[in-house]
Amino acid sequence: MAGKNQHVVPTKDNRWGVRGEGNSRITKKTDNQSEAINVARDIARNQQSEVVIHRPNGQIRDKDSYGNDPCPPLDKKN
Repeated sequence: MAGKNQHVVPTKDNRWGVRGEGNSRITKKTDNQSEAINVARDIARNQQSEVVIHRPNGQIRDKDSYGNDPCPPLDKKN
């Protein structure tokens, strides 16, 4: 993977944010999770990285890879 993985995370003000892996600051805040996922996907496609989607409690819900992934996917639904 070339770029930083993008995490879709809940924010303290009950919104959703996109944060690059290892960053302390939110890259972009949105009003709902689906908007944040779309923003994260655009960034991940550009950087050939992965989107990690979190639930409101912070638990990881799903992951999507956008790059040259050398391993065959375990997730056959996407």
